[in-house]
Amino acid sequence: MIDTEILLRAYKLMCQAKEMALIYEANRSICRYVHSTSRGHEAIQIATAFQLVSSDFVSPYYRDESLIMAIGFSPYEQMLQLLAKGNDIFTGGREYYSHPNYKGGDKPTIIMQSSATGMQAIPATGVAQGVSYWLNEKTGNRLAESVVLCSLGDASITEGEVSEAFQFAALKQLPIIFLVQDNDWGISVTADEARTMNAFEYAAGFKGLHRVQVDGSDFEASFTTMSEVFDFVRKQKKPVLVHARVPLLGHHTSGVRKEFYRPEDDWNRHCEHDPVPKLRVKLSERGVPEDTLIQIEKLAFEFIAAEFAKTVASPEPDVLTVGEHIFAPTAVTQEKGERVPAGAGKILMVDAALFAIREIMEQHPEAVLYGQDVGKRLGGVFREAATLADRFGENRVFNTAIQEAYIVGSAVGMSAVGLKPIVEVQFADYIYPALNQLASEVSKSCYLTCGKFPVSMILRVPTGAYGGGGPYHSGSIETTLLSIKGIKIAYPSNAADMKGLMKAAYYDPNPVVMLEHKGLYWSKVPGTEDAKTLEPGSDYVLPFGNANIVTEAEPKAIREGESCVVITYGMGVYWAKAAARQMHGKVEIVDLRTLFPLDEELIFERVKKHGRCLVLTEEQQNNSFAEALAGRISRECFRYLDAPVEVLGALNLPAVPMNVHLEHAMLPNPVKVVQALKKLMNY
Repeated sequence: MIDTEILLRAYKLMCQAKEMALIYEANRSICRYVHSTSRGHEAIQIATAFQLVSSDFVSPYYRDESLIMAIGFSPYEQMLQLLAKGNDIFTGGREYYSHPNYKGGDKPTIIMQSSATGMQAIPATGVAQGVSYWLNEKTGNRLAESVVLCSLGDASITEGEVSEAFQFAALKQLPIIFLVQDNDWGISVTADEARTMNAFEYAAGFKGLHRVQVDGSDFEASFTTMSEVFDFVRKQKKPVLVHARVPLLGHHTSGVRKEFYRPEDDWNRHCEHDPVPKLRVKLSERGVPEDTLIQIEKLAFEFIAAEFAKTVASPEPDVLTVGEHIFAPTAVTQEKGERVPAGAGKILMVDAALFAIREIMEQHPEAVLYGQDVGKRLGGVFREAATLADRFGENRVFNTAIQEAYIVGSAVGMSAVGLKPIVEVQFADYIYPALNQLASEVSKSCYLTCGKFPVSMILRVPTGAYGGGGPYHSGSIETTLLSIKGIKIAYPSNAADMKGLMKAAYYDPNPVVMLEHKGLYWSKVPGTEDAKTLEPGSDYVLPFGNANIVTEAEPKAIREGESCVVITYGMGVYWAKAAARQMHGKVEIVDLRTLFPLDEELIFERVKKHGRCLVLTEEQQNNSFAEALAGRISRECFRYLDAPVEVLGALNLPAVPMNVHLEHAMLPNPVKVVQALKKLMNY
């Protein structure tokens, strides 16, 4: 039998949660930001929170205010987020209600929570993946004993990314509990309309994912069930799904109100299962005096009213802080180490990346590498990870399923437990399933946690056309990626830059995408021999945001106003170099090396010096990064320009054709660059 004191503690919290919902509803003009409450879900949430310890991790969802309060956060702390106040301890007024994050030693750790339904399942499973890593490494890391709780609404189970999380958790037998709170509604969509089975039934399809059901409106049943589940996961280190049936006793959100869509008979049926009166009856049966229960309810009313008044009176955020915490500070700010060591031999770009990662993994046990086919048998479809699994073991270098979303999103959780994941999407054309995680979770984490959880990761993406690769293996995606704020993007054009930027990316605490041109990997494309360079030393790092002048124009051409600068990157460097040889010393080439941060200072300086500029890209030209950059250059350098800034990119086709002649017709090349330069320079 559960101790009566535990039931009383739960009842106090339930009464507070109920009063919070009531006071929000009574003050709708003040509570103007969209929010949900936990009314109906209180019993399972509080029962679950009572099982958590400070070394655990929890990923709540937007209806989990009772769980958050039962962990130890005060109503005032939650209300500060409700009203987006400046003293909001979680996000400083940047996030919705019940979107906490926390990094301390006294409560469970909470990584960033997004509102994208079900999206927290992958980052939370990534945390469990990291916990399992430390357990397998036997380093004595205290996180090896952690349990991860991921809370979800039942409607989110239809999301494909949730199934990716279930699949990985079951496959790797990770110490995670998926708590699914099923209230039969997904906004205005009923369970019967949206899904063929509930989460408990669905989980049966994931071999190795244990599952239980519980009446989530019954606190005693919920407490007993969750106590058993946590005990199992702590001892067995295996995943469990808990399906809790609960009533929905509030609006979906303050903005989507129950009277918009819910029939009265449905509302009445849910009210019959209100967990608050249910627990009150049980306390009375235990002999708790009526006066005691009335006093608990009275104190809850008074306490919540005082907490709300204090919150309303608290200050708004300082608007000057709006631009803070986009990125965590990086220690790599200067080029260091030997770029051209004595006695070094030339290496391919693909080997430069391989050698950089090998050196990183030799020095840093927290570095892990995973993705499709990067493991022991193949070492990557481009052999870009060859030998690494043999050298470092399958706990540190391993294959994943075809799960781009999981590969990228799990890095959020891995980073939160002190690992540095280096992950790979096999081809740039296949990054799109991962954009949900990259845009919703990875890129926003540092900003929305006020710097507590920057996602320290490297995402390797082989990109570009390389001779007959076809429409799904030849695409360029930099404009798509650059539209996502909160990530850094490198695009090296040679082996030395590849190695230096890879090292800088590793030591950067922020998410970095390494765009690696497949056509430059082995220098097999005619004219790309210079992509092979002497191998820099193991200490070499090249900071982001530093462009490089690859080819200079002759001083005479500059003095006489007959020169031009080409701003480019990747394969464009080699098209430009071939074209420059036909332009008699009149062309300077700037290799951007990183697309964000961008070396605008050098770009503007060189454009002002020459007065003419061509921005060259492999991407389809219209609405591209290159066109946006040309616009920026035009604005900043307008007084210095002798001609409009020109852009040359690929033809505006939906995909790169398979046939090599059609591919050639689509892409820029040295001949097209020469033509563009002659037009720009009035030849």
